[in-house]
Amino acid sequence: MRTSTSDAARLRALIDAEARRAGFDAVAVTAPDAIPLAPARLAEFVADGFHGSMDWIAETLQRRSEPSALWPDVRSIIVLAMNYGPDHDPRDILARHDRGAISVYAKNRDYHEVMKGRLKEIAGKIVSRAGGDVKVFVDTAPVMEKPLAEAAGLGWQGKHTNLVSREHGSWLFLGTIFTTAQLEPDRAEIDHCGSCRACLDACPTDAFPAPYRLDARRCISYLTIENKGPIPQEFREAIGNRIYGCDDCLAACPWNKFASAASEAKLAARHDLREPPLADLLELDDAAFRLFFSGSPIKRIGRDRFVRNVLIAAGNSGDAALAAAVRALLGDDSPLVRGAAIWALARLVPETEYRERAANGLETENNAAVREEWRLARPDRTHA
Repeated sequence: MRTSTSDAARLRALIDAEARRAGFDAVAVTAPDAIPLAPARLAEFVADGFHGSMDWIAETLQRRSEPSALWPDVRSIIVLAMNYGPDHDPRDILARHDRGAISVYAKNRDYHEVMKGRLKEIAGKIVSRAGGDVKVFVDTAPVMEKPLAEAAGLGWQGKHTNLVSREHGSWLFLGTIFTTAQLEPDRAEIDHCGSCRACLDACPTDAFPAPYRLDARRCISYLTIENKGPIPQEFREAIGNRIYGCDDCLAACPWNKFASAASEAKLAARHDLREPPLADLLELDDAAFRLFFSGSPIKRIGRDRFVRNVLIAAGNSGDAALAAAVRALLGDDSPLVRGAAIWALARLVPETEYRERAANGLETENNAAVREEWRLARPDRTHA
């Protein structure tokens, strides 16, 4: 759809005003062909197997790497960002071993739902003013939001592969509006990371084989969210008490000092998710889990994966008071939960108790993976 220069300017002014009204902290425009290097980088990521079990990335490779392949009619891409910066250092909770550390973005309502409704409102205003067609995307579609945001000038992809902004640090949610309207693109941002490697050094599991490259298979966010199986043995201790995601590389970014905390009205953390006790979370059955995490992105991984994560944290806590709740989960219906409970128990009870339970477990357990947990798990220190 052709748009005159004056009409395009008025449309851009409308977009900027509506973005502010909807609570977005930044908005910019780029062209569909503005990320020519992205396809090769994404293909290398997949070829190296860094995507792990996220098969949808490989399956949507072409559409994901080229916006015009996703929607041939797109002429301009509007990228909008919402600051979700915390009012404290999210790593502080890592020292509280009886509490669960939840990634900042997941402590409130599902941001996909929050942003999508607001994007649709803006998109509707664009169509009313300029006609044509629009499509709205928030993370769940095969769109490379971060390269597009960099091309639009909202920030740059840092060495941790996330978007970094000079105004908002590493704390930005991104959404896009594809439109058939022809808008003047904004100037791309340049990389301001310099020689800094704070984000790389902060990773507990060494998930960055090189700057600007992430091996998701080693990333705690992947391991606790996308990974559907047991947490690999080599990463369990490094996970600590992180029960959903990890903010370490984001929180380490020096550009965060320029970022303000998110508005209370937008994305303030739920009080009961700031420092949830592991003891309470271990007691969640499926119904209680669904109720407690209603409206939260955490609900998407399901009770079994979540309790698996909590059990790893319990095993790392050194808190023998959690042993009773862990014992109760040895008989859980889910093999995933039973396996994680074995690992946690081996670290919370005297060796004599563990060996007695292991002998019984190997006699009664039918699941091969769980039986292997009984064989592998051993107390790593002497208990009184």
